[in-house]
Amino acid sequence: MISKAFVSLFFLLILFSSCTNTQHKQETKQQKPIQVVISKNAVLDSILSRRKLKAVTDYGSVSYLIYRGEPIGYQYELLKDFTRYLNIELELVVESNMNKSIEMLNNGTVDLLAMGLTVTNERNNQFSFTLPIFTTRQVLVQRKPDGFEKMKTADEIESHLLRNHLQLAGCNINVQAGTVFSKRLNSLSDEIADTINIISDDREIEELITAVANSEIDYTVADEHVAKVNARYYRNIDVKTALSFPQKIAWAAKKGQTGLIDTLNVWLKKFNKTLQSRLLYNKYFKNIRSGKIVKSRYNSYTGGKLSPFDDEIKDAAMTLGWDWRLLASLVYQESGFKPNVKSWAGAYGLMQLMPGVMEKYNLDSTAGAAEQLNAGTRHLIYISNQLPREITDSTEQIKFLLASYNCGLGHVLDARRLAIKHGKNPNIWTNNVDSCILNLSEKEYYHDPVVYNGYVRGNETFNFVEEIIERYNIYRELIDMQ
Repeated sequence: MISKAFVSLFFLLILFSSCTNTQHKQETKQQKPIQVVISKNAVLDSILSRRKLKAVTDYGSVSYLIYRGEPIGYQYELLKDFTRYLNIELELVVESNMNKSIEMLNNGTVDLLAMGLTVTNERNNQFSFTLPIFTTRQVLVQRKPDGFEKMKTADEIESHLLRNHLQLAGCNINVQAGTVFSKRLNSLSDEIADTINIISDDREIEELITAVANSEIDYTVADEHVAKVNARYYRNIDVKTALSFPQKIAWAAKKGQTGLIDTLNVWLKKFNKTLQSRLLYNKYFKNIRSGKIVKSRYNSYTGGKLSPFDDEIKDAAMTLGWDWRLLASLVYQESGFKPNVKSWAGAYGLMQLMPGVMEKYNLDSTAGAAEQLNAGTRHLIYISNQLPREITDSTEQIKFLLASYNCGLGHVLDARRLAIKHGKNPNIWTNNVDSCILNLSEKEYYHDPVVYNGYVRGNETFNFVEEIIERYNIYRELIDMQ
C-alpha cells in the first residue's frame, strides 16, 4: 500500500515541474527577438520629408565629373532629371569603392545606389532594383601590339589580340574589387576548364583602363559603354572582346523599399520615351566629344583643372580670404570662365562688372583676366564692408555678399527689413531673407513702406546664390584645394 507521504511528495514534484516549465516558457517568450517591420515607403517618405535625395555614384569620365566648371555626367544628369521630377534637391556622394557604397546604403547614409549596377540574381537578393537604365556587356580591355599604327593590315593587329575565351587561360586580369567582373571570370575559368588569374584591385575601373594603356597591367574588364569612351582617348587599347551576354544596368535601393523603386520606375518609363533620354545617352556614349572631355585639361577626373584661369582665381581668392573654389563658382556663374563676354546690360568679363564698377577701378575692355579678377574681388570687399555687422555667421555673410553682388546691397537690405516685419531672422539667408528677396518682385511687397529700393527680379538673385553654393559644394568634393 502507497503511503500518504509518498503521494504528497509525488504531487509536490509535479507542481514544481509545472512551475519550472511555465517559467521556462515565459523566459523563452521574453528572449524571442523583436521583429521590426520597416515600411516599404520608409525611404521615400524620408526623401519627401527632407525634400532631398541622397545618392551615391562613382567618379568617372562618363558618370560624374566637372568639365570646364560645370558638373556633368550620365548618372548626374539622370539624377538631376529625377529630382526635378519630384521637385526636390540632390545631394550626391562620390564613392567608387563598391563595398563602401553598399555599406552607405545599408546604414542609411544614402537612399540610392546610382552607379550603373549590373543586375544579377545574387544582387536581387540584396537590393531592390529599378527598371534597366540600359543594357551593356562586360568586355576585355587589352593593349594593341607595339607599333600597331605602322601595321599594314587589320589582320596583323588581330593576330596579337585575345578573341577566344580559351586564350584567357593563364592570363593575369586585374578587376575592380567588389564588382561582378570577378564572378564572370570565375565562370569563364570553369567553362574553359583552365585557370584565369584574377587580381582584385582597389583602383577604379577607368584607372585600371589607364593602367592597361600605360603597360602597367596587361588586362582588365569593364562595362562596354565605359570601355568604348576610354578607347576614344587611349588609341592603343582594344575593347572588342565580349566576356558576357548583354546585361541589365540599373539603380538600387534597400531591399523591400518598393515605394522609392516604384516612383523611380514611373519616372523612368516616362523619361525613356523622350528625345532627351536618347540625346543624353548619345552625348556620353556615342558622341566623339566624350573622348575629348576625357583628354581635356579642364576636367576634374583626368585634368584636375577648372579653367585656364585657376591660378589667377587662386591669387584673387587669397585677397578675399576665400576658398578659391568658391570664387571659381562665382566666376563660372557670371561668365562661364569667358574673359571677353558682355551681357545685354553692359556687364563685362569674368566677373561681369558693370560699366560704373569698371570705371571705378580704372578698367576697360582691354583688361586681362588678372585685372578683371582683382577689380571684382576689390568690389566684393567694398560690399562686404557695408553688410550689417549683425550678420556674424561666416557662411551667412557669404550668401548675403553674393546676393548683394548680384542685385545690389539696397535690395538685400530691403529684404532684411521685410524679414523683420514678417517674423523671420534678418541675419539668416536660407529660408528667411531669401524668401523675402523672392517677394520683392510682387507689387504687394515692393510697395511696402519698409522697402526703399522698389522692384527687383528676386528669383534671379535667389537662384544666383543657390547655384553658386551648390556648385561650390560640388567643386569641394571633386577638385583639390591646392
